[in-house]
Amino acid sequence: MHVPDGFIDAPTSLATGAAAAAAVAVSLRGARRELDERTAPLAGLVAAFIFAVQMLNFPVAAGTSGHLLGGALAALLVGPYTGVLCVSVVLLMQGVLFADGGLTALGVNITVMAVVTTVVAYAVFRALVKVLPRTRRSVTAATFVAALLSVPVSALAFTGLYAVGGTTDVAIGKVAAAMVGVHLLIGIGEAVITSLTVGAVLAVRPDLVHGARDLHQPLKLRVNGELVDAPAARPVPAAARSTRKVWLSGLAASLVLAGVVSFYASASPDGLEKVAADHGIDQKTEDHANADSPLADYGVKDVDDARLSGGLAGVIGVGVTVVAGSGVFWAVRRRRSASVTDTSVTAGA
Repeated sequence: MHVPDGFIDAPTSLATGAAAAAAVAVSLRGARRELDERTAPLAGLVAAFIFAVQMLNFPVAAGTSGHLLGGALAALLVGPYTGVLCVSVVLLMQGVLFADGGLTALGVNITVMAVVTTVVAYAVFRALVKVLPRTRRSVTAATFVAALLSVPVSALAFTGLYAVGGTTDVAIGKVAAAMVGVHLLIGIGEAVITSLTVGAVLAVRPDLVHGARDLHQPLKLRVNGELVDAPAARPVPAAARSTRKVWLSGLAASLVLAGVVSFYASASPDGLEKVAADHGIDQKTEDHANADSPLADYGVKDVDDARLSGGLAGVIGVGVTVVAGSGVFWAVRRRRSASVTDTSVTAGA
């Protein structure tokens, strides 16, 4: 659902860009509370994994494809504030390096693909886990529903922005119906990918799933015929909570997906491209400012072999995204540590 330049007029793009900047600023502050010794190393990896999976367009209807948006996945793994930052990093890398998503539309894309999906998914997830049994299956089910709903709501958010600042005169009702219809199908794919990924992490390291951290049931023991809470377990030493294996496994999976599997992705236009072509909202699409980038359209310039070109571009994208994302999140983590230290020193003075 990457919005190109020319879909939304300049005033609306500027206003949405300001709103996106404010959301990112709030997320930077909120991420200080979410990032700890477990999530800080993984947040950059989550961004890289989302980048990789977004290269895997899957068919959803005749002549239409879809791809992961990633807001739900990021929110549930590393938290909603950090999740907004993860998807924003991905969108920035895609727009600057790969000419995917307009630069003037970056605020629109961050708002629609990062902020809306993350907020909706996390809100739905938290509402569901409050009423469902506190089990892993419930977490997985809530993840599926949250991810599913986040995509058509995101499509509605784009339609609303287009109704305010669209550059062509179209019937918004028809656009809304088409956007929600196709993105509901895409949402099913999003839900499957998100729930499988979250479920896999839950199976091996449930402590790394932000959305499930407070869902653990206390262990019960039967004493004299009655169930009582078992004594609290001792904290697991930091060394035993190392994320190295998870990080390396996730990075390897991201590289394989972007460097190899992406070659077999659907070449059909995605949901937004299809609706735009069918309803004429793409009449004033502008060429991307970075259309001559060496990595434009997810290929390496001057590499003639399509498989090799796309694979190299995917690997480069994963590498750049994990480095950029890790840098951002480590900086936020250090800022939090510095704030805690200053508070401790002030309290002790």
